[in-house]
Amino acid sequence: MTTLNEYLQQKRIAWLAKREAARTDPNVKANQLKANVRALGRSGVREIRIRDFQVISDSPADFAGYNLGPASPELQLGVLGSCLTHITLIQAAERQLRIDSIDVEVTGEQHPLAQQPGFEHVPIFPHNIRYTLDIVSPEPPEAIRALHEAVEAVCPIYNLLKNPQSIVGELRHVSAA
Repeated sequence: MTTLNEYLQQKRIAWLAKREAARTDPNVKANQLKANVRALGRSGVREIRIRDFQVISDSPADFAGYNLGPASPELQLGVLGSCLTHITLIQAAERQLRIDSIDVEVTGEQHPLAQQPGFEHVPIFPHNIRYTLDIVSPEPPEAIRALHEAVEAVCPIYNLLKNPQSIVGELRHVSAA
């Protein structure tokens, strides 16, 4: 495959096969997702392990880090952008749209003094999150608008951030010798 459009043709075939298999299999269950994160000694760098992959997360020097990788809020913006891109590819393949390129830029704000005296009104979490989806395509504007609407309707991370859900936490404490 040399072009995005060739990829989209293969993506459509794979997506349709997976969807059909899921519809006809009575034992289909939700995928269990899992990530393990460990703080490394000497640096505090966070090693994120997901399946057979590793991602390093760190903080900039002005936030007690060594700048060895993106910070967690930056990763979250990247995850949103990745998900929007992937779902755009899936939806374009499903609709048999020709797409020459997809580029997503995600921005947000996080104030370093959030929740400190005088800044109690500033959220501690990333906020004012925005994205720009740039699509180069010979398709008509109405087809691309419909594609964008479909992406926002089914993108898991976009919808998670728009409609947050509860998180249940558990602490396990092991006493050091």
